[in-house]
Amino acid sequence: MAAQTDRVISALRDLILSGEAEPGERLTELGYAARLGVSRTPLRLAFAELEKEGLLERLPAGGYRVRTFSMKHISDAVDVRGVLEGMAVRLIAETGLDDEVRQELESVVGQGRKLVDDAMKRDSPVVDAEAWRRLNMRFHDILIEACGNLAIASALEHNNKLPFVGPGSMALPQVPTRLEISFVQRAQSDHEDVLEALIHRQASRAEALMREHAYRSRENKRQLMSELRRERESAGESPRLGPAELAAHVVSA
Repeated sequence: MAAQTDRVISALRDLILSGEAEPGERLTELGYAARLGVSRTPLRLAFAELEKEGLLERLPAGGYRVRTFSMKHISDAVDVRGVLEGMAVRLIAETGLDDEVRQELESVVGQGRKLVDDAMKRDSPVVDAEAWRRLNMRFHDILIEACGNLAIASALEHNNKLPFVGPGSMALPQVPTRLEISFVQRAQSDHEDVLEALIHRQASRAEALMREHAYRSRENKRQLMSELRRERESAGESPRLGPAELAAHVVSA
């Protein structure tokens, strides 16, 4: 059942991100069970999982619909994420970094540095997007776990439900542009600076760095979207960007 549910989740996610399932469209168990050739049980589990990812929203009368979102929604939520994560690292710095947490952060940051350095040694730099996504998500998760504040963790869980907001939502094209690679390089440097501030118990600096880190993530997204719109206009296409374009070019941090 788990494997089948995973396949249904993947199929539904592709339908949403490709735009085939349009924003605001209501998804019924009966209709999509027939469409995907599965029973309603794995489909029900898949709907619930995609709600957690922020791609679907539950309707008051029951069922789900494809969530509608814009760049402004994403930007606002990233700003809130920066404030909450800033509070988290301030708490860690004030109480002192636990040895075990420090070792785990150093391991994640070290792996990130190797990933970036190895990419830059190639003639045509290519970052392993999935490896970076996992490391990025783990770095942020460690900080939230270490701060020990359940209210911050709960607020972030709610805030990060919007697609492309959380640190685990990063996606890069198979062949990233130099601009996108530069964003990853800077995010890695940010992680190193935050870790250094925590080691030296610099609470205000750690908080400011984390908020700046989120701000940069927001501006990276804006810059990429602007470039994509210009490219589409130059090609005589509509500058409107759908979920597919957002999914393929979002760089999170």
